[in-house]
Amino acid sequence: MGPAAAGGPTAVPSRPADLLRVQGLRKHFPVGGGWGRPRVVVKAVEDVSFAVPRGHIVGLVGESGSGKTTVGRAILRLIEPTAGRVEFDGTDVAKLGAAALRRFRQRMQIIFQDPYSSLNPRMRVDEIIAEALTAQAPMPRAERRDRTERLLLRVGLRPEQMRRYPHEFSGGQRQRIGIARALAVEPDFIVADEAVSALDVSVQAQVLNLLQDLREDLGLTMLFIGHDLAVVEYLCDEIVVMYLGRVMEIGPSEELCAAPSHPYTRALLSAAPIPDPAAPRSRIVLKGDIPSPVEVPSGCVFRTRCPHSVAACATVVPPLVEVAPGRFSACIREDIR
Repeated sequence: MGPAAAGGPTAVPSRPADLLRVQGLRKHFPVGGGWGRPRVVVKAVEDVSFAVPRGHIVGLVGESGSGKTTVGRAILRLIEPTAGRVEFDGTDVAKLGAAALRRFRQRMQIIFQDPYSSLNPRMRVDEIIAEALTAQAPMPRAERRDRTERLLLRVGLRPEQMRRYPHEFSGGQRQRIGIARALAVEPDFIVADEAVSALDVSVQAQVLNLLQDLREDLGLTMLFIGHDLAVVEYLCDEIVVMYLGRVMEIGPSEELCAAPSHPYTRALLSAAPIPDPAAPRSRIVLKGDIPSPVEVPSGCVFRTRCPHSVAACATVVPPLVEVAPGRFSACIREDIR
């Protein structure tokens, strides 16, 4: 992944193993206006590029407001991208018409963050799962019931629970129902949007192990969106670090967490809790708050909080450059990588 051309999107190297390739993705939200007030643009995602190899889990991490969920939804076209390419198995998803996109969505599904609001409280579990089957893979009622029972067993629930309503389940169980719904149409790719952040720690571990088992047993490819680097390192093969709508660093999970290249990644890792209170640690405290996406800093978006910023950081938008085999960082300071 070399430097970006002037004014153009960051390039992503093409690999035969890639199932998903995101190229120069942008999503802007115009807000306000009317009654004499000017309309402003929220630059939620700006020039995001990365790839997800087939059968791998790639983690997308960053602070709240970094644009992670927007990227996941734009990939699935739950929201329309402003610009960029989203290639899934060689097809540009952004160019699909309504009918083609509907058929394509059988291959791409999502697990939502909130296991409470993402399930219709007026529908039973069998109806929630059958809704996906009816929309994408119509089948006889007996076969649909059999598929629903197998899905519930697959995610650790009992078939007799299918006649219950969402309010009769715990948060972890509801998230398992959400996973079963995503698996119903046998997708190739799943976006897991903060799939464990609303759960207790002990339940998080169970759901993470379930996702790992599904990857191994079904050959699923996954984009796992999260903010807990410990969770992401445990589950994912590769990590993409975002800040204020841009990619700061990409690399294999173990290598990136062991030796981060970008100052923002180092700050994120220094803030992660360590189980051993006696273990030595060096906390990096970032100054200020994350800027508004309405008024994005010029040059490097991280410069207003970076302890290593120099004058050039205000004028140069750092492209992702390869700093080691398979490692990419967006920082002009070669001396601190």
